[in-house]
Amino acid sequence: MTDSESVTVEEHDGAREGATAPSRRAVLGWGGAGLALGAAAAGGAVAAFGGGSDVVPAASAGAAVPFHGEHQAGIASAVQDRLHFAAFDVKTKDREELIKLLKDWTEAARLMTAGHPVGEGGFGGLPEAPPDDTGEALGLKPSRLTLTIGFGPGLFAKDRFGLEDKRPEALVDLEQFPGDNLDPARSGGDLCVQACADDPQVAVHAIRQLARIGFGKTAVRWSQLGFGKTSSTTPDAQTPRNMMGFKDGTRNIAGTDRAALDEHVWAAASDGSAWMAGGSYLVARRIRMHIESWDRTSLQEQEDVFGRDKGEGAPVGKSKERDEPFLKAMKPEAHVRLAHPDSNNGARILRRGYSFTDGTDGLGRLDAGLFFLAYQRDVRKGFIPVQRNLSKNDALNEYIQHVGSAVFAVPPGVRDKDDWWGRTLFA
Repeated sequence: MTDSESVTVEEHDGAREGATAPSRRAVLGWGGAGLALGAAAAGGAVAAFGGGSDVVPAASAGAAVPFHGEHQAGIASAVQDRLHFAAFDVKTKDREELIKLLKDWTEAARLMTAGHPVGEGGFGGLPEAPPDDTGEALGLKPSRLTLTIGFGPGLFAKDRFGLEDKRPEALVDLEQFPGDNLDPARSGGDLCVQACADDPQVAVHAIRQLARIGFGKTAVRWSQLGFGKTSSTTPDAQTPRNMMGFKDGTRNIAGTDRAALDEHVWAAASDGSAWMAGGSYLVARRIRMHIESWDRTSLQEQEDVFGRDKGEGAPVGKSKERDEPFLKAMKPEAHVRLAHPDSNNGARILRRGYSFTDGTDGLGRLDAGLFFLAYQRDVRKGFIPVQRNLSKNDALNEYIQHVGSAVFAVPPGVRDKDDWWGRTLFA
């Protein structure tokens, strides 16, 4: 958890015009037989080009976010209300089959982010075959759905897909930080897909469709549903509160701050991996909150732990949430003080975290917390130094524990209808 906030306000209507009806399927099913998705997406049946923009105003809740652009949508884009995140293990050993899967996923993502069903849709096809689309999102608006893919370290392992020489230096295996209690079943993954939308059914549908298309070639390793975004989307919007009741994400990199994005978020060819230019690196951490202990803690201690007041969210000694914090006025172990760039040699990240509740843990305690998502240009200069600082001294550690962890290289955006996720890596 860090003290930051995302801001994005660029206008785009996201409407797709002149959509053509999909062609009949050439073969049955998505699995071993496959489906000619490209034919289904021909002509007008692709999302509108975004001209390199991946952001829409949060007020356009039913709109479509442009799928094409220099960067993948879902990073600097305005943060949506809901999340379905999934990590996949790649089961196929065939490089060409993996490439075909990524192309099929890209075509499906084009359609779904524009608010269209996959293939021939959820009905009207051959009665002897399962529908191409499971149908639960039929009739729903695009809901600003974004799909963002990432490649885990395992994809670059020797003797898998011939990618060992293309693993970026910035894609490092995360160390075991003090206090970590990581569950292997909730960590790692060869691929990840982050689905964000304003309608939870739209986000869940998207992951479900990709998992279905990948059947036999990939398998879901773990997944996480999220609600209650923990980063603000516009400068004048009210900052969301986390499950501890505090405003969270006040000082994130703004989605409109191009200079900061270039410096701290977007990878460049000069970083050493030309195929990652325009991409980023994602750290995903499932952070369990000890809700019951926190709820019995005095208000004064809660505010001391964060270094902000609970009502306004103002830093210690200040009156407004967005006032520049005076770090020395806070206790040395205050979360805001330790997470601030001034305490981490200027390290900054762009975060898109979500709250979660997953029932109880069998002992009557609420399984709840923060699903932390942080994008940066280099994990070694972003998340790692900040987490090292927090894991040793943060007063918040008494009330939280990191229980899941993963890191991914997020490739650049899909430029046009002939491009696909991961082309720069496999070309």
